[in-house]
Amino acid sequence: MVRQVKINDRVIFGAQKLVLIAGPCVIESPAGTLKIAEAIQKITTKLKVPFVFKASYDKANRTSIKSFRGPGLYEGLKVLSQIQSKLGVPVLSDVHDVAQAQLAGEVLDIVQVPAFLCRQTDLITAAAKTGKAVNVKKGQFMAPWDVSGIIKKMEEAGNRRLLLTERGVSFGYNNLITDFRALSIMRASGYPVVFDATHSVQKPGGLGTSSGGESQYIPLLARCAVAAGVDAVFLETHPNPSRALSDGPNSLPLKNLERLLKDLTAIDQVRDKNA
Repeated sequence: MVRQVKINDRVIFGAQKLVLIAGPCVIESPAGTLKIAEAIQKITTKLKVPFVFKASYDKANRTSIKSFRGPGLYEGLKVLSQIQSKLGVPVLSDVHDVAQAQLAGEVLDIVQVPAFLCRQTDLITAAAKTGKAVNVKKGQFMAPWDVSGIIKKMEEAGNRRLLLTERGVSFGYNNLITDFRALSIMRASGYPVVFDATHSVQKPGGLGTSSGGESQYIPLLARCAVAAGVDAVFLETHPNPSRALSDGPNSLPLKNLERLLKDLTAIDQVRDKNA
């Protein structure tokens, strides 16, 4: 059995219902981000899927120094707060350093520690001390059993509202693969597991000055992960991935979200919830 992490009355990780974490990679504009959130909410409401909106206010680990990073902490939190209050959905975003954690925690329902920073003790501790749920992405350089260190840091900081995310593991240069055994290994730790289906098809730095991706495999990997028993699926989605300002090549076209989500909920209803 895994610990349940309750965000609100509708969103409970580790319960008997699959949760969706979704949104664009980065906040490109306030109006555009709200429009995406509204579209996802319409779909998830129709399909009765618990939904957490995700968008980054700052992409601090872009391949190129010239790449778009987002509106920044203060303006980005304003956008997320507006979505939160207008739509009534929980919001999630990345926190990249200790100085951001407290302020971000005043707005975010889930504080996310990016994969590249999952071993940073001070950052995990600061995220934990916000009192909010914390989603830590397992680094693409880390074995699944090594999340035990992340868990101990969170627990020592007095926070057991932890989610663990699998987002693929490095396989040679500019390539990631998913070892589905990792989902079971991580979930055996007693905490809910999220599968990031979009970053798992990323080609880090694969385009030279930006990352590439193989978005055609997003549905395949997402379906496999739900069948394997994950508690949530993480999807970056955009109305026009070819024009997205970050992670377009590994984003799911928004028009395809409803069809995929129907598949995922159907699989979730028949899988063994105790596996």
